[in-house]
Amino acid sequence: RLMTAPAARRCAARSGVRSAMPGVVLGVVLACSFAALPGANLARAQANVVHEEQTFSADGSSWALSVPAGYRLELVAEMERPRMLTRAADGVLLAGSASQYVYRLEPPYDEARVLAEVSGFAHGVALRGDDLWVAASNGLYRAPYNPGARPGRLSRGDFRKVMPLPTGGHPSRTIAVGPDARLYLSLGISGNCSDEYLGPGYDFDDYRGGVLVLVEDAGATRWQVYASGLRNPVGFDWHPDTGALYASNHGPDHHGYDLPPEYFSRLDAGSFHGMPWFQFDGRAMAPDDCIAGKPPRTDAVPPVATFPARNGPMGVAFVPRTDGAAIEAAWAGDAVVALHGSWATRPHGGWVGSRASRRPPWLALVRFEDGEAVRVEALIEGFQNASGERLARPVGIAFGTDGALYFSSDGGAIEGLFRLTRK
Repeated sequence: RLMTAPAARRCAARSGVRSAMPGVVLGVVLACSFAALPGANLARAQANVVHEEQTFSADGSSWALSVPAGYRLELVAEMERPRMLTRAADGVLLAGSASQYVYRLEPPYDEARVLAEVSGFAHGVALRGDDLWVAASNGLYRAPYNPGARPGRLSRGDFRKVMPLPTGGHPSRTIAVGPDARLYLSLGISGNCSDEYLGPGYDFDDYRGGVLVLVEDAGATRWQVYASGLRNPVGFDWHPDTGALYASNHGPDHHGYDLPPEYFSRLDAGSFHGMPWFQFDGRAMAPDDCIAGKPPRTDAVPPVATFPARNGPMGVAFVPRTDGAAIEAAWAGDAVVALHGSWATRPHGGWVGSRASRRPPWLALVRFEDGEAVRVEALIEGFQNASGERLARPVGIAFGTDGALYFSSDGGAIEGLFRLTRK
């Protein structure tokens, strides 16, 4: 069923949560795990992924994981704080990291070798032709790379800064090669309500909050805005059937622990997604009074799906359409989203509080029908125990040459690469 505004109010009343935004009732609170949007049924009770329990041990502790029935989760390689993943044409997986390293893993991905060392936070990596691209906090870097040969280790001196980026605040920069062979890069605004926007009238340091595309015309390289009004769009990917671009996006923290929801949004060329001037209230985009001044635009596009507040959506990858038996064929065309979990805790949403109240990390499956998002289901849960200790914190998502699902973890008891495959 759709969650209308009255239903959202009833849900908020049951959980004792009130919106901090005047006149705004948001559709996601702790007692209602998923909000339904117009045209999308996202109720967890209607999930059709059947689960079973798997015990996973690490650091002398055991976690009771909930995994899809008939599947198993395993650790395949350890890395230091790995972040986003990308798969090269030859099947090699590359991983950025928060440890200044870029890792290279050849099939079967059970050994991570340091491919490069860069300055700063090497969150995102991409390959295009003979070039390795690294999206660091302060800019986009390029180094020579030959995917057909076993490369040696690249040094910091091998990288050239192609384009600068504003620093401060959210440091993650994700880079990916689009279906049009152009490079797309996402970056968030620096805070909850920072007056920053990808548009005219904003200085370089405030030019942020969305997805950019690199335009390389006759040697004149420049950024072009693809989508704006996104607080922190860490993960994005293109639907294998429609070619539409979808991104995860973090909601702000200034309305408490339960509000507003996290976004999963369709990004079209030139689209505006509201933040920080507008927030989704369960039915439509509503003004947020946290920022003064006139918004640059008022045509804010609502998300196509949401996750509960403070879940920290990260990597996004669509399940490919292949003939392999490693992943359920019924999931082809659906999006896997890594939820990082929160650092913020009750009672006020700040970092001071009970660790047990932190939002747990998990993996979600956004189900699609006829090219449209229709519901959200849990894919893997159980990464956090009752006391707030964590086994893993998922970040990057990729599919290997074996068809299996891989994700990176940059925190918890295990930092490294996990694999979900059939038993």
